[in-house]
Amino acid sequence: MPPLFDWEFAADPYPAYAWLREHAPVRKTELPSGVEAWLVTRHADARQALADQRLSKNPGHHHERSAHGKGKVGIPGERSANLMTHLLNIDPPDHTRLRRLVSKAFTPARVAEFEPRVRELTEQLVDGFATRGEADLIHEFAFPLPIYAICDMLGVPSEDQDDFRDWAGMMLRHHKPGEPGPPRGGVGRAVKKMRDYLAELIHRKREMPGEDLISGLIRASDHGEHLTENEAAAMAFILLFAGFETTVNLIGNGTYALLTHPRQRALLHDAVSAGDEDGLPATAVEELLRYDGPVEMATWRFATEPLDIGGVRIAEGEPVLVVLAAADRDPAKFADPDVLDLRRRDNQHLGYGHGIHYCLGAPLARLEGRVALTALLRRLPDVELAVRPDDLRWRGGLIMRGLRTLPVEFTPRGRMG
Repeated sequence: MPPLFDWEFAADPYPAYAWLREHAPVRKTELPSGVEAWLVTRHADARQALADQRLSKNPGHHHERSAHGKGKVGIPGERSANLMTHLLNIDPPDHTRLRRLVSKAFTPARVAEFEPRVRELTEQLVDGFATRGEADLIHEFAFPLPIYAICDMLGVPSEDQDDFRDWAGMMLRHHKPGEPGPPRGGVGRAVKKMRDYLAELIHRKREMPGEDLISGLIRASDHGEHLTENEAAAMAFILLFAGFETTVNLIGNGTYALLTHPRQRALLHDAVSAGDEDGLPATAVEELLRYDGPVEMATWRFATEPLDIGGVRIAEGEPVLVVLAAADRDPAKFADPDVLDLRRRDNQHLGYGHGIHYCLGAPLARLEGRVALTALLRRLPDVELAVRPDDLRWRGGLIMRGLRTLPVEFTPRGRMG
C-alpha cells in the first residue's frame, strides 16, 4: 500500500486512492492526529454512506477511545467558541429545521442576483496585478475573492472585511509568501474573534435589518420558529468558513489544472473568447470539481449503530470519512477518470456531497468559480505557471485540498478601468 498523509501524498493522492479503491475500498486508518477512522473510496459506497442516516454528523457520537484523539474531529476552535450548532454538526430533526430556515434566506435567486457583484470583485482583483506581469493567484485572487464576496453577502460592513480576511487567513494557516505563519493557538483565537464579531453584528442587524443574508437569517421563520442568536451566529460562521475555503480551492485547483492541460485550457479559452460565459464554462467547472476538487474528504460522520459499508462492518461510535477525491476518480463510475475532459457530460460527481447534507453554498461556489476562471482566461490569455509543478506545495489537512501558492506570469496588461 502506498503511504498516506506524507508530503508526496499531499501533492498527488490519486495513486494511493486508486490502490485503496482496488484493494481496500473501506479501510480503517490511523490519521496524523492519532484518530482512527474508516476511509471509504469507491463511488457507490461513498454515495451510500453520504445518504445513510445511521452515520451521524454529531461529534457527540464519537466514542473518542483514544485520549490523543479527543476533540480532534471537527473544525479547530469551534467547540471553545460555542459554534457547534451548525448544519455540519447536527442530524434530523434539528438539521431539517435549521436547513429549512436557512434555505429561506440563502435562495438560488439571491445567489443569481449576486453575480454582478462577483464579476465586479473579480475584475478589481485582476486589475490589482494585471499590469505587473506576474502574480500569486492564491494570495491575490483565489483567496480574497470568496472572502470579500461572502462578507458582502452576509452584510459585513466594508470597513470590517479586512479583519475577516485576516481571521480567515489564520483559520486556514494562510499567509503571504515569505511571512511567518500564524502563532500557535492562532486558529482557535481567530475562530473566537470571528464568533464574537458575528454575535455583535447579529445584535445590530436585529435592531436595523437590511437586505443581507444575516438579516435574512434573523427574519427567517417557519411555523413561528426562528433561529436563536447562537444558531444564527453558528450558521453565519459555517456559511463563511465553508463558503470561502471551498471556493479558494476550486479557483486554485481549477486554474492549476487548466495551466497543466493546455489543450483543455485552449478549448475553454476559445469558448470564452467567442462570448460563451455559461455553456462550456459551467460544464468545465463540474469537471474541475470532479478531477481535482476542493474537498478531498467529506466532513466527519460517526456510526450510531453497527452497519455495513461495502461489505465491511463498522462498529457503533467509529468515525467514517468518505473520500470524495477517490470516489470521483472511480473507473466503475467515470470513463477515463484520470483524464481531464471539460466537455464531459455524464458527470455525477460527489464534489459537494450527496443527500441531506449536500452543500448549501454549492450554487455560490459554482458561480464564483465560473466567473473567476473565465475572467482569468479573458484578461490574461497567455498566463502560465512561473515555477515547475513539482515546486508547488499543497496545504496539509484531511478535509480540504488546495495549493499554498500559485505563482504565474503573463504579458502585462492594462486595467479594465
